[in-house]
Amino acid sequence: MCRADEDGGRVTGAILLIVAASILLMLLRPRGIAEVWWVGAGALLLVSLRLMPLRLALHAVREGLDVYLFLTGMMLLSALAEREGVFDWVAARAVVGAGGTENGGVSGVKLFTLIYLAGIAVTALMSNDATAVVLTPAVLTAVRRARVKPLPYLYACAMVANAASFALPISNPANLVVFRGRMPTLGHWMVAFGVPSLLSIAATYLALRVVFRKELAQGDLVSSEHGEQPAVRLSANGRMVVGGLAAMIAALLVASARGIDLGWPTCLLAMAVTVMVSVKARRSPLPLLLRVSWKTLGLVAALFVLVDAMIGVGALRWASAALAHAEVMPTAVGALAVSFAIGLGNNLVNNLPLGLIAGAAAQEAHLKMLMSAAVMLGIDLGSNLSVTGSLATILWLIALRREGLEVSARQFLRVGVWVMPVGILAAVAGVLLMRGLGGM
Repeated sequence: MCRADEDGGRVTGAILLIVAASILLMLLRPRGIAEVWWVGAGALLLVSLRLMPLRLALHAVREGLDVYLFLTGMMLLSALAEREGVFDWVAARAVVGAGGTENGGVSGVKLFTLIYLAGIAVTALMSNDATAVVLTPAVLTAVRRARVKPLPYLYACAMVANAASFALPISNPANLVVFRGRMPTLGHWMVAFGVPSLLSIAATYLALRVVFRKELAQGDLVSSEHGEQPAVRLSANGRMVVGGLAAMIAALLVASARGIDLGWPTCLLAMAVTVMVSVKARRSPLPLLLRVSWKTLGLVAALFVLVDAMIGVGALRWASAALAHAEVMPTAVGALAVSFAIGLGNNLVNNLPLGLIAGAAAQEAHLKMLMSAAVMLGIDLGSNLSVTGSLATILWLIALRREGLEVSARQFLRVGVWVMPVGILAAVAGVLLMRGLGGM
């Protein structure tokens, strides 16, 4: 018995060591090696050392099918919209709306507000990854033309990508992970999370306005390049993309209202829109497939394997016990404790692996809607603390590096330490308000 316990302890220790090392290397990216290789190597090591049976590893990968399909569809649509100039048009319209067509200066506050509003729309309707990956470079190009300091506007993209990521079920792949197999219908979602989402979006906006008040005030004194912004018009193909996107979103909202998984509808409708636009434009859709980040799908699949290995050695029991304990606390205390604990945990291990464990633990503990909501708020909003908090923030950072702009972990933390707590407090207050009104 003692020998068996000792061997079991060694297996548990080895699994925990491999998982911890894989996630740490994913966050640090030594020698610039992509995140997927570190996490994938950890998953392969677990199987090759027989710490996890191949059958269970394949089952873990299959569990993520709905998430893979959802991500594929959204990334394909994002690539199509980028190719047809939709994001450039959105960013340019924001600059024009801030005064960029006049010979006077661009209004920094107005430009910031318009970009933030654009980020809300893109995040809510196309997922937070689209805001981080595709809207960010377009915003950077637009603000450089306007000759204003870009960082406040780029932070707006990063922060709103998380703050608005539970406006709808489709706004963040992490929502599918947290509510895996028990996603509320659209009607229940809107009743439960409509007000908390609005409050988190507004609180994040106000916090960013305070943090960047000096930089935004300086924007009013700077003239746009050559006195005005060049006109950016949406082409006929671009308008067709917008129409196809609207139709797809409507279909997804209907699917969500009926409790249908979102992966297959998202992927199939994105493919249909891509084919229709490509036929009209007489362009091959195949290059768009190359712009889909297949490494991201591999990263998510490997994370499913690592998380299932963690669950196998008791992580699920630990997390379930902690959540069950929080549920018997006074309502407000328990909700805040869970949201902030998970929010801080995001920045240690990233929100996707933590969301997988927390979502499974919430299901195991049979949590009521209030505490499940607190889990999701921590997963979505806690990511605004640091660059390691979410996949969307990591993708945002990579997008900036491609454009020759560096934001250090310390720089991001200086902003996030003010923005993240405000967003969580506002959202939890909204959840508690809806509970009091019988909304959950």
